[in-house]
Amino acid sequence: MPASYGAVFLLLCLLQIKHMFADYYLQTPKMLSGRGTYFHVGRAQHAAVHVVGSVAIFALFGAPFAFILIIAALEWIVHFHIDFAKAHYSDRKKLQPSQAAFWRAAGLDQLMHNLTYIGMAWAWLAFAA
Repeated sequence: MPASYGAVFLLLCLLQIKHMFADYYLQTPKMLSGRGTYFHVGRAQHAAVHVVGSVAIFALFGAPFAFILIIAALEWIVHFHIDFAKAHYSDRKKLQPSQAAFWRAAGLDQLMHNLTYIGMAWAWLAFAA
């Protein structure tokens, strides 16, 4: 049975709310420091926080277990690398919040995460709804 428009919008809204909490309320100092280094445990933990929230949301939507495992692994990989790219670029350019380039990097980072959620919603519609 195809998902309703309401279900898709609810899924996207819940993913956005999850993102806000994971990015702005649940980050620890360990997650925030040294992010320009590729092998960064804090960034891996941060991506895992996002995955836990997404797993809960897709479980709430009744997605199959295999779908949840695959989408969780893919989200972790994508989130980890989006955050690394922003941190590496920001560190290399020595960007500070007083610079417009800092905010462009932050905005691009958030856009990429939002596009990831659109992709996840598409995958749910195509394979799990």
